[in-house]
Amino acid sequence: MSANPGINESAPRPDDDIAALAKGGRTNFFGFVIRLVARIPFLFIAGRFYGPDLLGRFAYAVIVMELAAQLATLGLKRGLAQQLSTTDQPHVCVVMDAMLAAFLASAIASALLMLFPQAMFPAGDVHGADWLLPLVIFGIAGADVALAALAYRHDVASTVRVRAIVEPWVISITAGALIYTHFHDDGLIIAYVASVVAGLTAALWRLGRSYGLPHGWKPHPGTVIAMARRNVPLAAADAIEWGSRRLDIAILGLFVAPYYVGLYYVAQQVASMPQKLKTSFDPILAPVITQKLAEGDKAAVAKQVRQVGFWIIAAQSAIALALGIPGKAVMGLVGPQFVGGTAALAFLLAAEVIAATAAVSESALVYVARHRNLMISTLMIGVQGVLTVAIISAMPLLPVPPGGLQAYQAAGAALALALALALASILKARLLCRLLDAPVQGWRWSLIWAGAAALVVGFAFMALPRRFEWIQLAIGAPAILVTFGFMVWYRGFTQEDRALFRMQGTEDPALPETEIATP
Repeated sequence: MSANPGINESAPRPDDDIAALAKGGRTNFFGFVIRLVARIPFLFIAGRFYGPDLLGRFAYAVIVMELAAQLATLGLKRGLAQQLSTTDQPHVCVVMDAMLAAFLASAIASALLMLFPQAMFPAGDVHGADWLLPLVIFGIAGADVALAALAYRHDVASTVRVRAIVEPWVISITAGALIYTHFHDDGLIIAYVASVVAGLTAALWRLGRSYGLPHGWKPHPGTVIAMARRNVPLAAADAIEWGSRRLDIAILGLFVAPYYVGLYYVAQQVASMPQKLKTSFDPILAPVITQKLAEGDKAAVAKQVRQVGFWIIAAQSAIALALGIPGKAVMGLVGPQFVGGTAALAFLLAAEVIAATAAVSESALVYVARHRNLMISTLMIGVQGVLTVAIISAMPLLPVPPGGLQAYQAAGAALALALALALASILKARLLCRLLDAPVQGWRWSLIWAGAAALVVGFAFMALPRRFEWIQLAIGAPAILVTFGFMVWYRGFTQEDRALFRMQGTEDPALPETEIATP
């Protein structure tokens, strides 16, 4: 048995930490493709069979609950890696403490929303068991902590199974099964609850298989309170990151009709798929960074941030082009009335590419400058709010067709988000560069060549008559992805990149053994 109980339960640790990131990158991209395939049926069902009114009611309730769940997670999606890498306690006991902390916070959040259900249903249409809906916060927060613990051992596959297979297919199948029943009006919410329960069950099952049972574990309230207090900056940064993707909807609803808010929501749901690609890197990147920081190897941290940044920018650029060029066809899948949100979709996809640098830089900043990172995030969301109001208010002064004003205002909200995220990316990358004394920007000029080639292929498919939109989606979007990937592989990847992405085998790449610091 190892002399250090904080390490003896960890997975085997090969020497190359960048290999762990590459393995996570391969799994993550595969997971994105599965998630994309699974998300489209739900959007199709929700848009065509439930309609904008029920979709809007569902969307607002989910937004409120997911914000509460973000806070209830207490920043442990990223903070748990640091807890595990600096502890001398059995890892399963640390994970149980984290679970307990998240469940206690979930209990507080659930109680508040159950007492004030109007926060989820502002129209006042609370009926039946709607007031019990906040109980799903336990499921969301619990699954997040469990998957973060699994990712610490570089088990990204479990995240893919839960987030890209179990949850999206359960919500799609359940929503489809309830279309013609007397549960139709609550069908979307019931389907959402079912997906959360299924996701939590799958995550806990995988957690038990990896960590085993917590023999000898006893709750330590002091430890839980200390963990919560230490993770306040992380929890706040996560909440701001999440809130930046919802503030635009909240402000837009003050200026435009619900119809256009619905268009924007669908565009946002499509654009959020590539966002998952970078956020799901957090658990796999966090243990790598914390270990290297414990060693004092700042150059290695900069290299990891730079490498992962390039992978994410490349992948998200490919996805943005594949979904944005045939944007009308993508939005038309949900329903013909949603095509008016195509411009908003384009700006939202661009915003996700722009945000990649900020997201990857933040993965290190939360450990080396968490308070300054929080200040930049707060500045970003403040700038976003001001820009959103300014752009929307200025639209009537521009030569915009009167009938299309509100559609342009929706696109303006997406533009404001992109500009605010650009500011955050610049500030966070510059701060991290200064702290690590090494470049951290993942941009490579080869991405321009790859984008140009993908645009040529994409616009060739867009030249087809409108009746061939199915070809634009079924063949054109994959062709754009393949073209971009081919160009990046041969013009953007170094020999090291190619070697890493050709790695085969059943091993779980992880981190080298390091000395464990005291808590």
